[in-house]
Amino acid sequence: METRRVCIFRHPNALLVGHVRNVLESAGLRAELRNMTLAGGAGELPPDQCEGEVWVAAIVRERAGALVREALDGPVDAPADWRCPGCGELLAGVFDACWRCGLERDPG
Repeated sequence: METRRVCIFRHPNALLVGHVRNVLESAGLRAELRNMTLAGGAGELPPDQCEGEVWVAAIVRERAGALVREALDGPVDAPADWRCPGCGELLAGVFDACWRCGLERDPG
């Protein structure tokens, strides 16, 4: 049985296309790269047809889209800044450990 696939991301930067694929694969979603070698056809082919693409199964389209948005734009809810209970250093919410003393952030 063949699963219908949809294009979830398209961009002229091959590194960014590869990054998006890696994000999806790391989350357990099978992602397929397409058009990665068509850049040389630009001019003969429409520009948007020469961009690298990431395709996923249609059934995971919503989840894949959310993962791509978070990977490119950052998390929707950024964690609050916190103060290290070990040394008192004020740290940005994105850090899970204190840069000064190495104490890990309390998950609770």
